[in-house]
Amino acid sequence: MRKIKVGLISFAHLHAVSYLQALIGHPEVELVGIADENRERVEPYIRQYQIPYTSDYRKLLAGDADVVIISSENSRHAEMTIEAARHKKHVLCEKPLGIAKEEMRRMIDACKQNGVQLMTSFPNRYIPMIVAAKQAIDQGEIGRVIAVKATNKGEMIGGWFNDRSLSGGGALIDHTVHVMDLLNWILRSRAVEVYAESGSLFHDADIDDAGMVHVKYENGVIVALDASWSRTRAFPYKRDLTMEIVGTDGVISIDYFAQINEVYSEAAGHAEWSYWGDNKDQLLINDLIRCIRENRPVAITGEDGYNSTMIALAAYESIRLKRPVSLIDYKMEKDG
Repeated sequence: MRKIKVGLISFAHLHAVSYLQALIGHPEVELVGIADENRERVEPYIRQYQIPYTSDYRKLLAGDADVVIISSENSRHAEMTIEAARHKKHVLCEKPLGIAKEEMRRMIDACKQNGVQLMTSFPNRYIPMIVAAKQAIDQGEIGRVIAVKATNKGEMIGGWFNDRSLSGGGALIDHTVHVMDLLNWILRSRAVEVYAESGSLFHDADIDDAGMVHVKYENGVIVALDASWSRTRAFPYKRDLTMEIVGTDGVISIDYFAQINEVYSEAAGHAEWSYWGDNKDQLLINDLIRCIRENRPVAITGEDGYNSTMIALAAYESIRLKRPVSLIDYKMEKDG
């Protein structure tokens, strides 16, 4: 059986390391190269795993990769995805899909026109407790969903994440898209209105590190999301993902990072959490490889990435205008 040839473009985003680890030793994968203009940040991996390296991602695209994984700065997703599509490569693109409406449309169109798949990196969809919650909701076990209270908090990573020209924004765009993709998928409805507020409350940086996003769905569901960089370095674990889904007949509570052991170490100087739960990145990579091999549509499309990012962009517009913003006029429907 021929292996699927995979190339990695940029390690600017931390997810690149997780994906590399998921690919190493995968029985159906051949790693054909890493492309990153910053050799220093990939040097340990190309040495340890003897992976071919180039500083120019276009040279990697000129090779025989079947699929490339793009983990660059957000502002470069469009450029790299469109170039990959022109080279007939399938793409797994880190979230958010892009930082502007028009460039995301170009990414989606380029992949369609060149007959390749565009998958958005939302590994949370593969978390077993999320999958089980969706199944319970689909089966009507909590009646009609009426509201969701969610959190996706984390630490401020710094670097290019704090540069709007590269990231497109701060905590709000970084953390809103994950939860909104889950809810777009679970609720099977369109987001129609967004109201948000943000601020710089936790760090001495000129970027939003706190954000509250309220979203109304066409089916009447109201969502409140805390998307912030509010975790300090002393906190035991650096991020969270919680959802309380309220229905007319019951409530489903989800806490993904509850799958931990508590560790007390004198070396650390504070309590730590050792995560032992499901490896969502591995589950995403496994599904991507299956889809490419079997020539079937990926589960999380470019349209999905577009739809979640548009909610984040509308949140920034709401903050600028100091009022709710309608999504109806420029929402993209998911194919199929």
